[in-house]
Amino acid sequence: MPRPFLQPGLSLIAPAPALALALALVPALMLVACAPEDQVSGRALYLDYCAGCHGPAGRGDGPLAKDLARRPADLTGISARNGGTFPMVEVMSTIDGYARRGDRASVMPELGIALQEGPLVMLRMSDGTVTPTPAKLVALATYLRGLQRP
Repeated sequence: MPRPFLQPGLSLIAPAPALALALALVPALMLVACAPEDQVSGRALYLDYCAGCHGPAGRGDGPLAKDLARRPADLTGISARNGGTFPMVEVMSTIDGYARRGDRASVMPELGIALQEGPLVMLRMSDGTVTPTPAKLVALATYLRGLQRP
């Protein structure tokens, strides 16, 4: 049995190999605890919540678009409008409504409540922080990333 690794100032020290194993398993356990049991379909969410206005291909030409005061955005050009990079966090903020709070001109519904039910996934933000995020929101934004024109 390994001898406890002693370090000044600590009252309880675990053996070094056991501590290393425990620390190595923490990230994996966090991902398993937050991983969805069933794969969430971004395409299905898009068809349910977005295609009516943005159209099946995301070009802003859905069947409800003609009844709106402003034409819905062409979602296939998000990356092009952002210097060739898909702004995942900003897109998710727009979808859930956070980035549009107080914007009375927007007719897009806030989908945060509809997408927050269900499992969470750990998402690494651009600043390196990891945050639990609704799997449905991530799936929908990931689907939109796949619609981008080259």
